[in-house]
Amino acid sequence: MIANAIYALCAATSLTAAFMLLRHYAARRSRMLLWSCVAFIGLAANNVLVLLDFGFYPGTDLSVVRSMTGAVSMVILVYGLIWEAGS
Repeated sequence: MIANAIYALCAATSLTAAFMLLRHYAARRSRMLLWSCVAFIGLAANNVLVLLDFGFYPGTDLSVVRSMTGAVSMVILVYGLIWEAGS
């Protein structure tokens, strides 16, 4: 029960960070803020998948989908960092 609350809070925190990054991107138009926002949306999806996998459907194995979501999110963030360093 407490684990589910922690997973949900992690997802909410990632979504809050994504929202704040998007709001700041709208004001500044910095591409790095946009890359970070997209990465945090992916991390929030990853946290939701963790909640579903461990909390609501413990018999279902979503580890591959969770891993791919987290990996794609990190690749997006690293790509944005490299892209902005080269600009």
